[in-house]
Amino acid sequence: MTPSPLADIVKAYDVRGLVGSQLDEAVAAALGTAFAEVVVRPEGASDVVIGHDMRESSPGLSAAFARGLAERGCNALMMGLTSTDGLYFASGQLSMPGAMFTASHNPAAYNGIKLCRSGARPVGQDSGLIDLRELAEAVLAGTADVPAVAEPGRVTRVDLIGAYAAYLRGLVDLSGVRPLTVVVDAGNGMAGLTIPAVLGGEGGLEPLPLRVIPLYFELDGNFPNHEANPLDPANLVDLQRAVVEHGADLGLAFDGDADRCFVVDERGEPVSPSAITALIARREIAALMQAGTDPADVAIVHNVICSAQVREEIVAAGARPVRTRVGHSFIKAEMARHDAAFGGEHSAHYYFRDFWFADTGMLAAMHVLSALGGQDGALSALMADLQRYVASGEINSRVADVTGATDAVRAWGQTQGVTIDTLDGLTLVHEGGAGDPMWWLNLRASNTEPLLRLNVEAADVLTMQRVRDHVLGIVRGEHL
Repeated sequence: MTPSPLADIVKAYDVRGLVGSQLDEAVAAALGTAFAEVVVRPEGASDVVIGHDMRESSPGLSAAFARGLAERGCNALMMGLTSTDGLYFASGQLSMPGAMFTASHNPAAYNGIKLCRSGARPVGQDSGLIDLRELAEAVLAGTADVPAVAEPGRVTRVDLIGAYAAYLRGLVDLSGVRPLTVVVDAGNGMAGLTIPAVLGGEGGLEPLPLRVIPLYFELDGNFPNHEANPLDPANLVDLQRAVVEHGADLGLAFDGDADRCFVVDERGEPVSPSAITALIARREIAALMQAGTDPADVAIVHNVICSAQVREEIVAAGARPVRTRVGHSFIKAEMARHDAAFGGEHSAHYYFRDFWFADTGMLAAMHVLSALGGQDGALSALMADLQRYVASGEINSRVADVTGATDAVRAWGQTQGVTIDTLDGLTLVHEGGAGDPMWWLNLRASNTEPLLRLNVEAADVLTMQRVRDHVLGIVRGEHL
């Protein structure tokens, strides 16, 4: 069987590949044509909103995609430079399908496309992306059977940055917070555009009581300072140093397309994304209760590797936790299915019902600023009761027999008095008791490589280390 020419770049949730060798303007145009036929026309739509990040290849690729759309009679509204959540805002506010050209946190040699239906609903492998890939391959091969169109579509420009900023300001009012100093590391990514618009006065909005100290706000897809991937601790070092040097109240770090936000406290210490999830969940539940909603009717979504404390906080507030698999298509589907108010992932993606169930790092950052600025204590004190447990972080192991290693960990777990579930990989939960500390672990296989990903959390450091080291020994063949 001949390999699919686009199989290497059309992933589970988006398009991602090396510019030139895998993704060029011809491929982008073919994907635009396919998007028109697979997504836009079946929705009864004729307009598509398109945005792009600061990578050198992004303007050309997005223009080629627009040409592919126009050839099929669809109109392309070009936002130009924007963040991914800016594109989701446009798709939701305008009720249009959308395409965002970005490779997020990947190195400069890459680019990609995040696609959505109207209302920012994701397009993934189970919701049209495979059909789109197959039609694009046929377009490239000259074998596509598509009907002629009466006239081509139009390509026009649209400026939505001000509307995006005003919309977010309407969701979280920061005008009354105490004065705060915040260092923001944009990583030369799109937060360098969106932070001044939302938190500053560049969008024509009223000034906020915030002193923003910028790091790497210059838009540069070559990432001259560090990779725009805050998940790697090495990329937080500059932010941590600057927070301490400036005596700032907190620091924020965004990835390349600014849909993820990481937080460091006034000491320069990273705040767990699970703790941020718990904090925002508290705020969303409280706001709905104040508006008269029974907390039992409020659903909050979290994935399987979020801290156990996330579920505990949701339950303590009287709301309903919904646990889901890792990955934004799964969490967005659960958000919509349960009409959830909020959802969080340990990767620092945060999803809001008020934002069309889409993820937005900016809105999450605003919640943190509001929570901190609404009281007098430091961020470390505010977050202390939300970081009670100790986590290993995600540890990858390359293994020859993924199934065998997983079965061996399951067999060991059955001797430890655990609860077992397989919602996403293998999860073992040891509830613990007096003199017997709580712990849990999740072991998931990579979709693309012979890797097992291990996450362990426990009530104390020694228990976490003991479980982590023993399980890694099993996975890596040392205890088999």
